[in-house]
Amino acid sequence: MQIPLSEAALIDRFLDAIWMERGLSQNTLSSYRRDLVSLARYLQSESITLLEASEVHLRACLSWRFEQKYNRRSTARFLSCARGFYRYLLRENILQYDPSVTIENPKLVAAPPKTLSEADVEALLAAPDIEDPIGLRDRAMIEVLYASGLRVSELVSLTMTQVNLRQGVVRVMGKGSKERLVPMGEEALEWLTRYMRDSRPILLKGRPAEVLFPSLRAQMMTRQTFWHRLKYWTQVAGIQKALSPHTLRHAFATHLLNHGADLRVVQLLLGHSDLSTTQIYTHVAKQRLQDLHSAHHPRA
Repeated sequence: MQIPLSEAALIDRFLDAIWMERGLSQNTLSSYRRDLVSLARYLQSESITLLEASEVHLRACLSWRFEQKYNRRSTARFLSCARGFYRYLLRENILQYDPSVTIENPKLVAAPPKTLSEADVEALLAAPDIEDPIGLRDRAMIEVLYASGLRVSELVSLTMTQVNLRQGVVRVMGKGSKERLVPMGEEALEWLTRYMRDSRPILLKGRPAEVLFPSLRAQMMTRQTFWHRLKYWTQVAGIQKALSPHTLRHAFATHLLNHGADLRVVQLLLGHSDLSTTQIYTHVAKQRLQDLHSAHHPRA
């Protein structure tokens, strides 16, 4: 006979198991914990435990979330977490059936990613004070980010050995330890060369460092630090839009497609393992086709 476990202990066991199996981050585990605690509290209000919940109870909980104006994306994550939890209980023979198995995910409408116009990017690139070593470093970082579409974690962790100025490429270790070569344009290479010659030695002050873009302490810059630097230059440039390093990654992909790049090429450059991830940008390609049709078709 299965020994009764407290609901908190059940949640802990589940989170420990998926951490071991999938190596999830602490932020993701914290989100899962919040979702499961929320489910447990709702069921408790209905005098039901996690182990007693049926499909009817789970559907009622989802309806309650919609009534409380939870957005569809967070509810989809909530349901995915509940599914994983009940599959775990089934696998461990704690339950004999999965009450979530027949419940469908709420339909999500993929919002197009926020991006910048080419004029906005030009203003941002012109914002840093290139006479200052830090400003020149920031200009080079923004140029590389926009020219290559790197993730911010990939950018700040770049080392000297990952950059080949002669070939004009950067070797990136992306998600899942997958390596890819990303070309950089002449403009980014020019600013990167200038930074490495004129600014990097000043920032290092003779201290050894492998990181390409060091902080003033000759250490790898944190993602948060670069985000703050980018936010500062956004204000200097007079850009009114909310902007993050990921916005520049979106701008990279969007502007490539606007100028005729193939979606699969953009997939490779971004390091997406699945084309479906890149397809959030298909609205860009469709809009470009519509604009070309309107401009050039005799009966548009």
